[in-house]
Amino acid sequence: MSERPGKPETLSEKMLRGDVMAAACPSREILRHLTSRWGVLVLISLLEGTRRFSDLRRRISGVSERMLAETLQALESDGMVLRVAHKVVPPHVDYSLTPLGREAALKVRALADWIEINLPRIVGAGSAAA
Repeated sequence: MSERPGKPETLSEKMLRGDVMAAACPSREILRHLTSRWGVLVLISLLEGTRRFSDLRRRISGVSERMLAETLQALESDGMVLRVAHKVVPPHVDYSLTPLGREAALKVRALADWIEINLPRIVGAGSAAA
């Protein structure tokens, strides 16, 4: 219920009282998958189109094969990523965003863009506090 009588709740008000603040809320696990270091980078990479596992691994510098596989599995189980295994020799798998995944990827890309644009200010603020 809104603390402003007669006015509908804003999205921010709903978020503040929402379940995401509760420790047992399942949305926290999805939030963790979407905002993890590798989750963000996978989502942003897949915005450019379908990619194979090896292509993603080359594109996302520093990710291990294990972490990339775990990230893709988590995003697939959340309905963000579509995995298509081709029955060819040698076998290969393609990954792409689902419509839901595309929505999420656009949101996390906006955050990543904001960080890149404001990096000098962020770094400056951190060194000023030290």
